[in-house]
Amino acid sequence: MRSALAGLAAIALTTLAMGLDAGFAAWAVLRTAAGVASAWVLIHTSAWCLERLAPLQRPLLNGAVFAGVGPGIVVAGALCLVLMAARASSASAWLALGLVSLATTVAVWPVLASGGAAAPPARAAQRWTSEQVRLVLAYGAYGFGYIIPATFLPVMARQVIEDPAVFGWAWPVFGAAAAVSTLAVVPLSQRYGNRAAWIGSQLVMALGVAAPIAWPGIAGIVLAALCVGGTFVVITLGGMQEARTAAGPHAAGLMAAMTAAFAAGQVVGPLAVSFLLGASGGFAGALLFACAVLVLGAALLLRPR
Repeated sequence: MRSALAGLAAIALTTLAMGLDAGFAAWAVLRTAAGVASAWVLIHTSAWCLERLAPLQRPLLNGAVFAGVGPGIVVAGALCLVLMAARASSASAWLALGLVSLATTVAVWPVLASGGAAAPPARAAQRWTSEQVRLVLAYGAYGFGYIIPATFLPVMARQVIEDPAVFGWAWPVFGAAAAVSTLAVVPLSQRYGNRAAWIGSQLVMALGVAAPIAWPGIAGIVLAALCVGGTFVVITLGGMQEARTAAGPHAAGLMAAMTAAFAAGQVVGPLAVSFLLGASGGFAGALLFACAVLVLGAALLLRPR
């Protein structure tokens, strides 16, 4: 787990550095480094945890590991609410979040450092199958569809309600839904399988993305936060488990490819939104496009007869 620990430390340090007024170029480099470190942590932590929890035959433990993302979002969102109420600057917010991240890294370091290393992967070259390619494409569609509401939900909330004490709750609600859903979906995954849980969650996310169009105002935004927040970690867990099933000893390589596709979707998503906003002047077109991409990604997961 040393690779994951190094990634956690990199995230904490880059977050702290974002609070320094070093100019846009340096900030962009730091953001890129933080994104790479986040992907690094996800891949290594997922491979390590799923490999060691599999012999225990207790799926709830898998859900508990991935449920940790939700409380992290809740803490970050609540801290931002406090900072907004105190009229703190964005630089102060980055420094505060960096300190929390650094403290968390220090707290988990002894536990993970003593956890041992994952079994070395097989040395044979990985042979890509159509099944694995579809997993990568579906995960990339998830990244595209997820990043649009994750980025612009607070913006849409602020357009409806100017009080930051109200619209700032979008992220805590988002994180709380993520924490609860990962544990709640375990019985469904056991009964219907991880693939079915992934497909169902991606369709629910698509519904949430389109919710602000069907129900304009704060009600649609809250529903979107619940649907997207309540499914994105479930999809992540299901995707990593499906990678282990499809690739076996080469699961880490497939997880890396899926994470890269997810990151590519996150890059393309905001660019598409900017284009569609310029064309229509509103979020409706971008949300509908993201909804369609998510549905298409779910269709890719259907196994051909």
